[in-house]
Amino acid sequence: MKPAIFILCSLSLTLISYGQIKKDKESLLDSEPGVVYLNQVFTKPIKLNVIEQAQVFSDKDGKHRLGFLKADQVVDLEGMTDRAYRVRGQGTRDGIAGWVSPKAFSHHDADFVEKLKKIYERQIAVKEIIKNKGLAIGMAPSEVEISRGKPTKTTMRVTPTGESGTWEYIDYDEIKHYITKIDPVSGQAFRQLSHITQEETGKTTVEFKDGAVCALEEMKDKGPGNVKIIVPPIVVGW
Repeated sequence: MKPAIFILCSLSLTLISYGQIKKDKESLLDSEPGVVYLNQVFTKPIKLNVIEQAQVFSDKDGKHRLGFLKADQVVDLEGMTDRAYRVRGQGTRDGIAGWVSPKAFSHHDADFVEKLKKIYERQIAVKEIIKNKGLAIGMAPSEVEISRGKPTKTTMRVTPTGESGTWEYIDYDEIKHYITKIDPVSGQAFRQLSHITQEETGKTTVEFKDGAVCALEEMKDKGPGNVKIIVPPIVVGW
């Protein structure tokens, strides 16, 4: 079964343009289900202020205690679920890293929690798309490459207003060709492999503008696929 292109508009939120998004090809599938590790998204760590001493757990479900996170310090936010943050900082005795309730933290940006929620929702959606080798409007080039591999053909156009370009992915089927021969001893006819050819069965064209997919076109024997739409890469300057 070839990868499909789906349609979903429920996550078509507004792009938050504040800083830099990570652009390497680190796999988005290496983390646990339901967890977004922010080093896969951003080039710089997000800093949080610890406003009260809080329990730290080794697991995201809060079943195994590690110790306590010391108050009045700045910690690195490493990952998140919809209910907990994974942070690294100073415990009451030594350094500590684990899962903590979001209630223990503050940030100078008043809209921090809402922005982080949008980032989380987007990355979970992207992980699911990549898991199914799919594509979506709003994906970054690095995410497209993780999902579908290196394109067959690329073009790039730079203008005073920004960059645009296209990637093409061509699908092939191997067709085996046979010839009929006669066994000189038995006189029986049999088929013998003659050669193998590759025939194009479909093509997917991915159009980019300013670092995100802006259009998808899929040409296959069975007709066009559906299109999935997600939030473009969310960039922040925390």
